[in-house]
Amino acid sequence: MFPAETSDRLIADELQAHSAGATIGRRIIVLDQTSSTNDAILQVAITNSNQGLVLFAEHQTAGRGQRGNRWESAAGKGLWFSILLRPKIQINDSGRLTIWAIETISDVIRTEFSLEPAIKLPNDVQLSGRKVAGVLVEMRAQEKAPHLAVVGIGINVNQSLEDFPPKLQSRAISFAMALHRPVDRRQLAVAVLRYLDRTYRERFTDEALQS
Repeated sequence: MFPAETSDRLIADELQAHSAGATIGRRIIVLDQTSSTNDAILQVAITNSNQGLVLFAEHQTAGRGQRGNRWESAAGKGLWFSILLRPKIQINDSGRLTIWAIETISDVIRTEFSLEPAIKLPNDVQLSGRKVAGVLVEMRAQEKAPHLAVVGIGINVNQSLEDFPPKLQSRAISFAMALHRPVDRRQLAVAVLRYLDRTYRERFTDEALQS
């Protein structure tokens, strides 16, 4: 078993302190629980639609995956978060955001853990043929402004096999299971946001989109 550490709890101010000058992570919210981080961030976006807002939840009661599948998000065992973005792309190009996110997560895994992930299209990252992370992008049309994009990301971090429902135990994996040790979720969250911010700037700034 890989018990959740209370010291491992995500703290918005601490995460935000590592994101000075960044686009992604310029404002961070951490909720104890929500139905879905994608839904929750859209509610916040009504009053704060600044690009780069990140909303984490320690637990999702109705996390969503691709094609309406349920995303299992054990409390305190993973990283469940959504990012509010305004990329200057058309809604039918939303797949570019999905590819960006899963490729960046794969880079984090290689660099931080020396593991070799595999991308399973359309939106999964796998280790040893089992899902370790997934992405769900939802875009909303905006008049006279860049379209609103919500990039929802789920990463299995410290689950043991027993934390997954029986039907998923042969198809899901966590970093802790792959490494045979717990992982510091706060350090991982900082690393993931740093990589996402850098690669987003490289791919979706005005200069990148014109090249």
